Amino acid sequence: MTENMPKGRVNPAFTLESQGITGPAVVHYNLLEPHLVEAALRQSEGFLGIGGPLLVRTGSHTGRSPKDKFVVRTPSVEDKIWWENNQPMDPEAFDRLHADMLAHMEGGEIFVEDLHAGADPRYRVNVRMLSELAWHALFNRHLLRRPAREELDTFTAEYTLINLPSFRADPARHGCRSETVIALNFDRKLILVGGTAYAGENKKSIFTLMNYLLPEENVMPMHCSANHAPGDENDVAIFFGLSGTGKTTLSADTSRVLIGDDEHGWSDQGTFNFEGGCYAKTINLSPEAEPEIYATTRKFATIVENMVFDPETREIDFSDDSITANTRAAYPLHYISNASSSGMAGIPRNVVMLTADAFGVLPPIARLSPAQAMYHFLSGFTAKVAGTEQGVTEPEPTFSTCFGAPFMPRRPEVYGNLLRRKINESGARCWLVNTGWTGGPYGIGHRMPIKATRALLSAALEGRLDNAEYRIDPNFGFEVPVSVPGIDDSLLDPRSTWSDPAAYDEQARKLVKMFADNFAQFMPHVDEEVRAVALG
Repeated sequence: MTENMPKGRVNPAFTLESQGITGPAVVHYNLLEPHLVEAALRQSEGFLGIGGPLLVRTGSHTGRSPKDKFVVRTPSVEDKIWWENNQPMDPEAFDRLHADMLAHMEGGEIFVEDLHAGADPRYRVNVRMLSELAWHALFNRHLLRRPAREELDTFTAEYTLINLPSFRADPARHGCRSETVIALNFDRKLILVGGTAYAGENKKSIFTLMNYLLPEENVMPMHCSANHAPGDENDVAIFFGLSGTGKTTLSADTSRVLIGDDEHGWSDQGTFNFEGGCYAKTINLSPEAEPEIYATTRKFATIVENMVFDPETREIDFSDDSITANTRAAYPLHYISNASSSGMAGIPRNVVMLTADAFGVLPPIARLSPAQAMYHFLSGFTAKVAGTEQGVTEPEPTFSTCFGAPFMPRRPEVYGNLLRRKINESGARCWLVNTGWTGGPYGIGHRMPIKATRALLSAALEGRLDNAEYRIDPNFGFEVPVSVPGIDDSLLDPRSTWSDPAAYDEQARKLVKMFADNFAQFMPHVDEEVRAVALG
């Protein structure tokens, strides 16, 4: 069937040979979705599901491998990289890795996709993605932005990513930790991924690249979802949040237009999506709670990862996490009916930071000053609860700076100061929204009612909280509305929801100390105003 595959479209002056890659026996350039699905099925990479999704498994890696990610340490990046958060690799080791991966491709079949990272032409980056798996090429087409077919005739890429899941790295030879490796070389404009079939490494490697490049152009790269009011592209809201906080759910409001669900930039001109698709978690997905996302799992060429399905009927079991709880679907953004076609909108009016506080201390919503916003952005707080990980028996704090530390190559205060400047210049309102527990900690209290969260969020985004009466929270110093129409006043005062107020006070003291202990690492790098927030 290989000989019957279309040739694909490519700039004749920008073939693999022009990049010095001559080993593959067969190269497919920029195949469209039907041909990539056919190739994946031909190579037994997955199964066709009901409605046409591609059902795949990622092998032993069902999530990212952050301990196997490296940045090549060269003089040009030495003073720019946050080395405490990014493992270094020697340039010589990277060169050996690159040479060995090129040799590994000898005589093989490679799928090439030429794509954009970034919807805004002023800031987008052209990338070439090489994959030995057809479904990875399909994933890349979904998750990045697809040039018009005629653009491919003159397309050249600034950066290249090579992903070879069947390659096994040698720690002694390649300066890595295991047989799995993700290595970024900013000087050579090259990203190498080997030893893992988890496709999320592709998109997060490009996100890391954008996080490195854009701050020098005064663009704030953000691990967030974004939407805007219908008919008003200047009424933009962005939603920061770690896994489990409701980032995708709350931004996918059918009464607003979805810009994107994961990665965006904030420039002086506005907000733009880095991606052209979504990579949604699907465990316990239901047509009642998430009808739009659920519908994508029955659409042609959607990639359904690591979900259990009936081998005869191909019906998916959304509740079965026996392979992993990190089940996902990857699909193009236009599969969501209320999605923006351009991926671009205005400057944010509202900045929302989502947290799932399992300690039951934080209020359901609070208004933040720019300095407080920087404090909570750098903190990146949420909480793990019992049962989520082996050995977790009570709530544990999780602090992931900038709500995405694994993807931040620069020091966190670079992003924090840039966000604060953007907030000050735009006058955007800033909110901390707790989607976690109230009435007590996890195991005693209950999860914040989603209906109340949506109502409070709508009030904030629509400006109905601008002139509300506020109290100062005694623990964190931010403003909390005293009363919001349609919301039980007691919910806005978490202390009053506890049966034992003294127990709340003790829990609050513990949480404040956790924040302080975590923020100590940033104290030498922030100004007096942010330090004053940290010191209470």
